Amino acid sequence: MSTGTVKFFNETKGFGFIKEDESGKEYFVHVTGLSDKIRENDTVTFDIQEGKKGLNAVNVKLA
Repeated sequence: MSTGTVKFFNETKGFGFIKEDESGKEYFVHVTGLSDKIRENDTVTFDIQEGKKGLNAVNVKLA
């Protein structure tokens, strides 16, 4: 389980990006990978999973 900060999230389109605290890498997140409702600048925990276009954040929960 990784921790990070929501850099961007568009509720209308259902996607955004999370910046991982440890590595500074950014991961794509889709509304289907959310366990909690998130907003920009929220601190979250998440798992990383291989998606169609690279690594995605899944099982995203508010920390």
